[in-house]
Order: sequence, then structure tokens, then C-alpha cells
Amino acid sequence: MATLREIEMRLKSVRNIEKITKSMKVIASTKLSKAQRALQAGKEYGLASSEVFQHAPAEAAGKRKLFVVVSSDKGMCGGIHSSVSKATRRTFAEEAASLDPASPIAVIGDKSKSQLARLFPKNIFLAFNQIGRDVPTFADAAGVADLIIKSGVEYDSVAIVHNKFVSALSYEPTVVEVETAEALKESPGFKAYEMEDDVTKDFAEFALANAIYAALVEGHACEISARRNAMDNASKNAGDMIANLQLKYNRGRQAAITNELVDIITGASAL
Repeated sequence: MATLREIEMRLKSVRNIEKITKSMKVIASTKLSKAQRALQAGKEYGLASSEVFQHAPAEAAGKRKLFVVVSSDKGMCGGIHSSVSKATRRTFAEEAASLDPASPIAVIGDKSKSQLARLFPKNIFLAFNQIGRDVPTFADAAGVADLIIKSGVEYDSVAIVHNKFVSALSYEPTVVEVETAEALKESPGFKAYEMEDDVTKDFAEFALANAIYAALVEGHACEISARRNAMDNASKNAGDMIANLQLKYNRGRQAAITNELVDIITGASAL
């Protein structure tokens, strides 16, 4: 059985942890409102590109697909990072018949990179970090899209894997498809109009940056929300632990006082 001194030290340690988790919860709550405002603005970027792709679907889906997995570098936010890693792995498994097993993967965030590196070590060709430390901007997304295009990797279509913001308490992984310039040229919706190749190419690059930006801001909002919930749960668990340790400490202290009284009474009776 632990001594009173050990229980007292444990109580002090858990109280300090509770202070930290409560502070992190307050910080995350403050950041969440800012992240949600950015989410509402960023969604418009993604909706604009999605509407174009709905009216100009590709005639045939290619086998070589580029996966852009959107995560972050920070932890202490529940299963945010593992959810997109599992979604990527599930997509590879479900589309095994029509998907090239050597399809390239670009990862945004060190957390998912370390998870996917164990599953697809040869597929990862690009990794980004330090993105999303604050609210993501379109410049961040444009930089990612530019590096992907300049890398020279070959792909028939793009699949952006990210967390979809459902509410302040929940999220779910989702996959957003983005068409390439070649696929748009062959699309019946684009063939109906006479467009120069440069225009289609520029639009495809801009649409990729749009989709990445929408995924970044939505993933950031999910991360902040999950961190707030994780810190709230941690604070509650710390409170329960403090109550249990305090009860043990009080019982041990009462037992020690009782034993001392018994010794005093026994000594007095002997006299």
C-alpha cells in the first residue's frame, strides 16, 4: 500500500496535469471559433471546383491515382491523424482491382507521414510539415499544389483525403476527387467549348489548389475541435483521479491518527 507521502506527491502531480489540460482546453476553445470562420470561407473554394467536376466528369477513371493526405504535425487531438491514415489504407484495399498499387502519396503533416510510412514506404514521394500551425491560408495550399505539379510525378487523377467537419463534437474522414487537365480535355462537358490547352491546364492547377485549401481549413477545424474535446476528457479524468486519491489520502491519514490515539491510550492505561 502506498504511503501518505507517496499519495500526497501523486495528488500534487495530477493537480498540475489538470491545470495544464484545462488551460489547453481554454486555448483550443478560443482557436475553434477562428478556425470555424476560416472553414466557412474555405468551403466556398472547394464547392466551386466540385461543381465544375460534377458537370464535367471524366470519361474513364485512370488506374494511377495521386493521394494527398491532409493531416498536421501536432498531437494530443484524439484519432484525427489515424482516421485519414485508415481512410487511405481502406481506399487502397477497396479499389485494389482498379488502382495501381504504386500510386503516389503526398502527405501534409508529420503525424500521418509516420503512420503511412510503415504501410506504404515506397509510395510516399512528397511530405510537408509546418503547415497548419495557425489557420491555413490559400498561399499554403498553392505552395503544396505547385510542388506537386513541379515534382513531375505521373497520375491520372487526384484524391484528397482529409477529415470532414461534422460538428464541434464529431468529424469523419472523406475523399475528394480532383480531375487533371488531361481528364478535363476528354470530358464531354469541356469538349463542348473551345478552350486553349493553357487555359485548361491553368484551371486544373487552380482547382487542385482550391481543393487542397478547402481540405486544409476543414482539417484544421477538426483538429482544434478534437483537441478541445480531448483536453476536456483529460480534465474530467484528472478530476476523477484527484477525488479517488484524496479519498485514499483521507482514509490513510485517519487510520494513522487512530493508531496514534490507540498508542497514547494504551500507554496511559499502562501507567
